[in-house]
Amino acid sequence: MRLFREHGWDVVGVARRADRLATLRADTGADVFTADLTVQADVDALRDYLVETGPVHALVNNAGGAKGLDTVEAGSIEDWAWMFEINVLAVKRVITAILPLLRAGIDSGAGSADIVNVTSIAGHVAYLGGGGYNAAKFAAHAMTEVMRLELSGEPIRVIEIAPGMVKTDEFGLVRFNGDADKAFAAYDNVPDPLSAEDIAETIVASVERPAHVNLDLIVIKPVAQAAPTLVARGELKVREA
Repeated sequence: MRLFREHGWDVVGVARRADRLATLRADTGADVFTADLTVQADVDALRDYLVETGPVHALVNNAGGAKGLDTVEAGSIEDWAWMFEINVLAVKRVITAILPLLRAGIDSGAGSADIVNVTSIAGHVAYLGGGGYNAAKFAAHAMTEVMRLELSGEPIRVIEIAPGMVKTDEFGLVRFNGDADKAFAAYDNVPDPLSAEDIAETIVASVERPAHVNLDLIVIKPVAQAAPTLVARGELKVREA
């Protein structure tokens, strides 16, 4: 959101926490809208607001989250339902609501539109403890692939960005129910995990490519992470021959 504003975009930031949105608005000059995207009435209200304030040229779906590292057998149904609501159904709700507005923006002279779905490498490679999160992110990846087929022939790019290890305050704390020791242990001694800014730069760069160029899938990991469960710890250095 901040980087889009720096690049001259008019932006509407959407999230549940009004206090954080107010800070973003004060810092960036962006418009904001408070909504829980797992609630259909909130999504409908967002759509109506954008109809009044549009046109809309790009949609970035960046919601997501994981809970726990349980096995499939032991995993909580409530946790799985939460992960599917956040990672899959909320994205579907927003796309259904906003896609007609993107088409209207094209008709009004924009020429093209973009849908960016931020998924995860967890939607491409399964790992022990992934359980419900793998299942949800695989579903989000599949939904994105299907959309690209469905929109074939329209000037609408469908872009998937699948990050690996990104060090943020939110992800691990949600996954481990606020246990900070567990949340940040994954990053111990990992040289230069990705930052939120790295992902933001990738999102903006993908949308600002020439309109005929579609970056279908961008997998972005820190150099220290070869795979979801293979992460180098300590200094990266050349092996001795």
